[in-house]
Amino acid sequence: MNIADFPWLTTIILLPIVASLAIPFLPDKDGRTVRWFALVVGLVDFAITVYAFYTQYDLASPDLQLVESYTWVNSLDLKWSVGVDGISMPLVLLTSFITTLAILAAWPVTLKPKLFYFLMLAMYGGQIAVFAVQDMLLFFLVWELELIPVYLLLAIWGGKKRQYAATKFILYTAGGSLFILVAALAMAFYGDTVTFDMRSLMAKEYALNFQLLVYGAFLIAYAVKLPIFPLHTWLPDAHGEATAPVHMLLAGILLKMGGYALIRMNMEMLPDAHVRFAPILVILGVVNIIYAALTSFAQRNLKRKIAYSSISHMGFVLIGIGSFTDLGLSGAVLQMVSHGLIGASLFFLVGATYDRTHTLILEEMGGVGKKMPKIFAMFTACSLASLALPGMSGFIAELMVFVGFATSDAYDPTFKTIIIILAAVGVILTPIYLLAMLREIFFGPENKELVEHEILVDAEPREVFIIASLLVPIIGIGFYPKMMTQVYDSKTQQVTAVVRQSFAAAASQSDDSMAIAPQRAPALVDG
Repeated sequence: MNIADFPWLTTIILLPIVASLAIPFLPDKDGRTVRWFALVVGLVDFAITVYAFYTQYDLASPDLQLVESYTWVNSLDLKWSVGVDGISMPLVLLTSFITTLAILAAWPVTLKPKLFYFLMLAMYGGQIAVFAVQDMLLFFLVWELELIPVYLLLAIWGGKKRQYAATKFILYTAGGSLFILVAALAMAFYGDTVTFDMRSLMAKEYALNFQLLVYGAFLIAYAVKLPIFPLHTWLPDAHGEATAPVHMLLAGILLKMGGYALIRMNMEMLPDAHVRFAPILVILGVVNIIYAALTSFAQRNLKRKIAYSSISHMGFVLIGIGSFTDLGLSGAVLQMVSHGLIGASLFFLVGATYDRTHTLILEEMGGVGKKMPKIFAMFTACSLASLALPGMSGFIAELMVFVGFATSDAYDPTFKTIIIILAAVGVILTPIYLLAMLREIFFGPENKELVEHEILVDAEPREVFIIASLLVPIIGIGFYPKMMTQVYDSKTQQVTAVVRQSFAAAASQSDDSMAIAPQRAPALVDG
């Protein structure tokens, strides 16, 4: 078989899923064998992903690559259709990388280890499938199936309120998924041909009112996963009860599914509706940034503080998607990748700190930096990355979103000024609550009761390796963002061009009925 014809994506998706089926038959009593098995499977799949990317992926092409299509259910025109482009390839790499590290982070798990690692490997393949499938019905199926492992990981290995958090998670996400199914069926049956193929759906001509309804349905579903205010409340509860490896998957990967789907389906498939909804996305992005930053500032529970910080950072993704500029959309994609790395590192360190202090309440900590200098140093570095310190990936991603939106010709200058000022307030709040958090945990006098009753050992080599592995790309992207932007630049430019054409067409039809400034359309398109 020619190496170019090898089913790379099918292998990457199915390898961890098939491997997970072998776990119940492994002779293992204490979990040592199964954890090594899961780690080896994760590393092999990550190596295959990287190899396929470096040998088969063309950075200059905006088209789908590594395409595979096999008929699955012929009567329903359901196909196993997979492929990647500049929007999905970075997230496939991120998923493989974060999940492999999450398996290593789960080393201390002793409760039902076979079931735990079975779910981790099943999630591995399921999450990559979400970013790779090119059939709408198949997308809905893998989106739904991916929820089951998360529910079980929360319900079995979570904290005291794990049942509540897991139930809320499944109700919110499964309820939102119904909107995906309804919208997908509506698009598939629209017109003379019935198809679930994403490229065929993209080629259909939809009436504007139909686009608006479908766009709204998709937006509700993806607003839950991103998450967008006010459909965000499941996330702090889920993070509040999750274990460290599940934290890493939630923050590093699951939130990115919402952003990916907004670009892939709302923006690329429904550009005319996106023109009308873009100002709403920008406003929701600012609300996310301000509201979540203020809420994070008030939290006294460490996990919930970081969870609201994640919600705040996702607001920049919405602003970038609604910016109508190449730079803004590029910043949105980079923000997803950046936050995946930073969020995973912070939540892993929160878990490591809790394992030692057995408390998440900031008032019960204090001065632990003296006993745990390595954890203190790593927590500080990752917090600086989260507050967008220059030289870190968060800085360049947020800067690209800011500049992209500020230079957009699609919005009235007054509207742009208000949005930029409000978003800047959120940027100012972030270092305040993160640095205050560091001070309360690591500085000041030691809590004598905590020191006397808990063994505050410093980070072990496994933990240092995980954080170092995350900091390397965080700093690398911060100093040389092209190492990531070149992966998707050609695709984001193509998507933005499509939206600009829809914007110009809408502006030519109405000079005063749109929320955005149509008189600037020619400059936007020409520029």
